[in-house]
Amino acid sequence: MVAVDDAPDAATAHRALRDAFGRFPSGVVSACARVDGSPVGMAMSSFTSVSLDPPLVLVCVDRASSTWPTLVGAERLGISVLGEAHDRTARQLASRTADRFAGLSLVDGDGGALFVEGAAAWLECSVEQELPGGDHLVVLLRVHAHRVLEPGPLVFHASTFSTVAPTLVG
Repeated sequence: MVAVDDAPDAATAHRALRDAFGRFPSGVVSACARVDGSPVGMAMSSFTSVSLDPPLVLVCVDRASSTWPTLVGAERLGISVLGEAHDRTARQLASRTADRFAGLSLVDGDGGALFVEGAAAWLECSVEQELPGGDHLVVLLRVHAHRVLEPGPLVFHASTFSTVAPTLVG
């Protein structure tokens, strides 16, 4: 066991902890909306279901994000559970320099929600609450509508993308 405070410097400690966190596979979602007529969005791998009643999901957003302050003001957010063919889409939506929406097929939802075509699921959400979480914000989103689509989900594990293969039982 490596103590978090035993690393020689903060950068080494952060890298080691990020590697440990990366051992837990997660899905990848996008949070997108049209704000003042233009698409705004980002990719996230910190996403989980919270509650069925009321319907809530949770995402974590880096406090240093320059996108979230614009996105949080949208009436509705389109959460797309990215599908198995969306590895490039995830990288593009996570980019800090490229046009995040160049060449993407998008679907408009209610209240400005914006969804990625070909996703595994869509959730139309609004921001319920933001809570401090260290260098991130923990954001509870209320789900207003949802749709399950065809492809399997994209998975992020150990800083790489992969897919889920069905296991045959019997």
